Amino acid sequence: MAGPGMHQSQNLSLQQVLAPQLQQSLLILQAPLLELRNLVQQEMETNPVLEELSNETGSETAAADDTKTEADQEFKEEFDQLAKLDDEWRDYMAQSSSYSGRSQDDEEKRQFFLDSIATQETLQQHLMGQLNQTALDAMDRKTAEVIIGNIDDSGFLQSSPEDMSMNTGIPQEEFENILTLVQSFYPPGVGARDLRDCLLIQLKREGKGNSLEYKIIAEHMQDLGKRRFPEIARKMGLSAEQVQKCANNIAQLDPRPGQIFAESPQNYVLPDVTVEKIDGEYQISLNGEQIPHLRISNTYKDIMSGDGSGSEVKDYIRDKIRSGKFLIKSIHQRQQTISNIAHQIVSRQREFLDQGSAHLKPMTMVQIADAVGVHETTVSRAISGKYMSTPQGVFEMKYFFTPGYQTSSGEAMSNTSVKEAIMDLVKSEDGNTPLSDKEIVEILSERGIPIARRTVAKYRTELNILPSNMRRKY
Repeated sequence: MAGPGMHQSQNLSLQQVLAPQLQQSLLILQAPLLELRNLVQQEMETNPVLEELSNETGSETAAADDTKTEADQEFKEEFDQLAKLDDEWRDYMAQSSSYSGRSQDDEEKRQFFLDSIATQETLQQHLMGQLNQTALDAMDRKTAEVIIGNIDDSGFLQSSPEDMSMNTGIPQEEFENILTLVQSFYPPGVGARDLRDCLLIQLKREGKGNSLEYKIIAEHMQDLGKRRFPEIARKMGLSAEQVQKCANNIAQLDPRPGQIFAESPQNYVLPDVTVEKIDGEYQISLNGEQIPHLRISNTYKDIMSGDGSGSEVKDYIRDKIRSGKFLIKSIHQRQQTISNIAHQIVSRQREFLDQGSAHLKPMTMVQIADAVGVHETTVSRAISGKYMSTPQGVFEMKYFFTPGYQTSSGEAMSNTSVKEAIMDLVKSEDGNTPLSDKEIVEILSERGIPIARRTVAKYRTELNILPSNMRRKY
């Protein structure tokens, strides 16, 4: 009889054998479309038995179906074993940011591609370009370069002239003088020591050095930041309405002038799932065009069936065929899992599809996992980085998963819908008497939505809505 040690050894051996395949199956499940396409292409480069199907003939499609069916039959037991090990590897993807199975040649090609991408000009490069067009002697130019090197991406100076002087040995007066030159560069406000300085520089550039706006910023910046307009009005002998008007003008200035050079490029997503309304019913289709359609090459099947190949060759081909079939089934399983989840989303979020985000229903991954018959972590991986195109727009699939509230009428309402309600209340409020968090709670309670005051404050912060005392208009 086998002892406990032998069983443990067998289990460890099984895990060591299945772990690489489990890693691959998790990568395939979690990878977005374009990443999956690259992953499959890498596998095709390292596995000679795999070939891509063309869509020109039905016979090849039938061959692919035969391959899938064969894989389903031969590897069902292995997939069952993989599922049992899934919990032990659920953190694998969080620890692995990218697919690491690239060859040296693949890495060189990838780096060449990245090096070929045109990069956006940085703020420092833009400032240096303006410096190069300015006539300066060697010392002044060095001073200006030190100043530009100490300007952050938002456009603010991070070191004082005194500190820069101590670090370089250049007189502090030189830094003060050259800083005035750098502050004349584009964008307006660059090189400022703080927000107050930044706004004042911009007003000077606009010829408003004697304006009320300039005086308010110069003398009452703290009160302005806290929107204490009546206090500013009292100190300056103005009306609150005048201060409000000046504050509106100040709000048109740029508090972070360098950010225009740090804007992220537009990210375009390729939806994995498309939902369309046809004849009153929502139809779901998966985007499979980006995924190469694979099959096992008949050439290698013939080699396996022939007598001319040695055992080592056959063992090698047998291993590659096994890996290829596993890959094909993993892709099929990925698509089926995403499809099942998408159908559950559509069936539960029909009101959202009809009327928009205010009608999003609360939905958790546990609920969908139970309905689909998989583990909650599988749902999490399957929706990671995946997008769904709907009549309401393109949304990341995790957008549809949100907890919620039970209204007094028994209706379920998602957190997103509650936030929409708060946003609508603030948009329609009287600017002279903005709604307090307590008043918002009371209004929502009258609508049958039970919510705590601290929750309203939390949602308001997440929506970037100021407190009521700072939203008041005069």
